[in-house]
This record gives sequence, structure tokens and C-alpha cells, in this order.
Amino acid sequence: MLASPRGFCAGVVRAIEIVERTLDSQGAPVYVYHEIVHNGHVVDGLRARGAIFVNDLADIPVGAVTVFSAHGVSNAIVDEARARGLRVIDATCPLVAKVHTQARQYAQRGYSLILVGHPGHEEIVGTMGSVDKPMHLVSTVQDVEKLVLPEGDSVAYVTQTTLSVDDTRSIITALVRRFPNIEGPELDDICYATLNRQRAVRAMAKEVDLILVVGSRNSSNTNRLREVAAQEGLAAYLVENASQLQPEWFSGTARVGVTAGASAPEVLVEQVMERLRREFGAGRAVQQVGEPEKVSFKLPPLLAAAG
Repeated sequence: MLASPRGFCAGVVRAIEIVERTLDSQGAPVYVYHEIVHNGHVVDGLRARGAIFVNDLADIPVGAVTVFSAHGVSNAIVDEARARGLRVIDATCPLVAKVHTQARQYAQRGYSLILVGHPGHEEIVGTMGSVDKPMHLVSTVQDVEKLVLPEGDSVAYVTQTTLSVDDTRSIITALVRRFPNIEGPELDDICYATLNRQRAVRAMAKEVDLILVVGSRNSSNTNRLREVAAQEGLAAYLVENASQLQPEWFSGTARVGVTAGASAPEVLVEQVMERLRREFGAGRAVQQVGEPEKVSFKLPPLLAAAG
């Protein structure tokens, strides 16, 4: 069974297209700050076309064309890019940009700020650096219990866009319990694609014996899909490509579900399906009934005009 929806979301489609159009209009090399999206297959394809991925702006020549990744960047990175005279095209997902805007609005109103998310993730680094005041990061209910905030401050929270819905719900419940007047978006900051893919996995779990999640190991939303499947009591495996399928997984398994993270291209799913048929005896694939996604995001005006 193939999950529906699965694979690329609108933010990923937009980010990849930004790099491709920039290469077409500006020529190689085009520098990209961090992986444009968390998928090695996508990154390798763009690298072959002339994109150069860096983790430090100091590695980019002064004045060079530079794309910021879909995960967003901090104010400090924006300032450094400006100081180096880089010609920046921002591929930050509009839903991540929305979280930055919410955080800035709360900060301007003097709130103590809490961010729900995973330490070290590029989106978290960018969001925490999008405001010029401290932001308290929580990843678990236990983190909430340990929070120490200035007495008398109004409190607000925002969330990473690629979290597990259930885990985030429990953290928000804990935040409300500790700070009854806290303000925040409930689950609204978790992006539509993350929500839809997790719901599809939960529904599919009722009809299969095992779930394969196609995507990169450094992709937050992909890891959450595997966790959601495991929470439903199923064997669940994250594979970056078809070569990682293991024969022992399918011993005695009658029904296999396949989904893909929001940064995983469909070609990787097709390769997984082909190997399942060729080597493991899989039969006809059944497409899960799901609501088609119709979300799309506009390109930056300069690139839209060039297209």
C-alpha cells in the first residue's frame, strides 16, 4: 500500500525550484547555505548541476549568489550575509517564516518565549536566532517541568513545523498546565504536510503489517513518520534508498505500507517498490485513499519573473 499523501511538500518543491531557477538564470556556481532540504538524493542532484553547499558563510566568495535553505536562518546569518555582500535568495519555507514572524511579534510585546522542538535542528537554530531575546527550548514534558521563567512575564510559545502531532500536543498540555495564561498557536505551527503524512500513516497502520518510510535520516519529519508507525505497534523502518531493504524484514509479512518524508522525491519510492516486486515478491500496489494536497507557494518575485 502506498500512502497518500507522501513525499514532496509545497515548501520543498519551492526550495528546489529556487535553486534550479537560480542555476538557470545566474549560472554555476550557486552557493547554498546548508542542505536546501534534508535529502541526500536531492542535494547530490543539485550539486551535479553546480550548486555548492556550505555550512559557513565564510566559505562563500564575497558577492556570490547565495540561497538560504528551506529551514530558515537566524538574524545573525542575515546580517553576516549582508556584510559579505552576498546576493541572497531566500528559500525559507513560508510556514517556517510564519513561525519566525510569530516569535518576533511575541518578543516585541515583551513575552517570555518558549520554542517546542528538537535541539540542533537547523529550523530550531534559525527560529531561536530570529528574535533578539532569549528563547527557551523544550523537547519533552520533562523539559516543561524544569522551565524557570522571570516571574510576572507574559508567556508565549511557538513550535517547530515538523514535529510529531501527539508529542507536541502533550507538551502544549504541559505548558498550559504550568502557565495557564500562555499564548500560542496550539498545533497550527505544525505544517499541513507533516500533519497529513502522519495521519496517512496512522490510517495505513490499520491495514498493513509493516511500514517502510523513505527519506533521509537527518530529516525531522521523516523520522517522525517512522515513530508514528512504531507507536501504532508496527515494525517500521526508515530507508534512504532501495538498497537498504533487508530480506529478514519481510519474512512472514503479508502486507507492506510505503510512505515518504516531505523532502523525499517520488523516484526513491518507485525504486523501493521495484525492488519489493523484483526481489521480495510484492504484488500489485494499492494506492491509499487520501485527500490530494493543493497547497503551493509563490517563488521570490525575481525568480518568478525569470521563469
